Amino acid sequence: MKHLDLSINVDHVATIRNARGGTFPDPTEAARACIEAGADGITVHLREDRRHIRDRDVERIRAEIAAPLNFEMAATEEMVAIALRTAPPYCCLVPEKRAELTTEGGLDVIRAGEDFARKVRALRDAGIRVSVFVEADPAQIAACARIGAAAVELHTGTYADAAPSARAPLLARLKEGARVAVAEGLLCHAGHGLTYENLPPIAAMPEVTEVSIGHFLVGQAIFDSLPGAVRKMRALIATARSA
Repeated sequence: MKHLDLSINVDHVATIRNARGGTFPDPTEAARACIEAGADGITVHLREDRRHIRDRDVERIRAEIAAPLNFEMAATEEMVAIALRTAPPYCCLVPEKRAELTTEGGLDVIRAGEDFARKVRALRDAGIRVSVFVEADPAQIAACARIGAAAVELHTGTYADAAPSARAPLLARLKEGARVAVAEGLLCHAGHGLTYENLPPIAAMPEVTEVSIGHFLVGQAIFDSLPGAVRKMRALIATARSA
């Protein structure tokens, strides 16, 4: 089975820093520790309100960390300009609402229109691999392929938040979404709400080539250390892929 990349989202290292001001803890140093512990890449979401990651964090991680940066962003003119200037190898277009605590669901690509497609083309033409954060809906996934995205990231939050006894149909929907993504010629990623407990069934899906995990690992670092949490997640992925 193909290697499953683990991209660590360090947004909430910045959340802790911003709670007190100053420079500690430093998301760039956290990113470096994650890569040294076995992560394959780093994800950051530069929100329009800059509630956690800030512009300088993106610049430093891009310049100082010798691993792929996945730049999560709303599909706005401002964020497209930042992405084109920073030139991360990857970006992921996500929905964004000021009132939400965290991303609440996938983008509606079908209704996004030509302006959204134009932004995807601008990023793609600059050599940035574009993924789109969507629900495991075949119509939405097909729409991503039509506008030239290279990948989809399936929203796993509903599955992750459900009681274990209620997950079977949600997991089946994700599996079908992953199958459709590959059939449409897209890379299939997955993320949101993943933990030690609920990750293995996602990691075992052969179509999924990358998972993005952030909030859980930053919180679990209180108990396991950040490198320890990354190493444990990496081991769980290896076990799931080999099962």
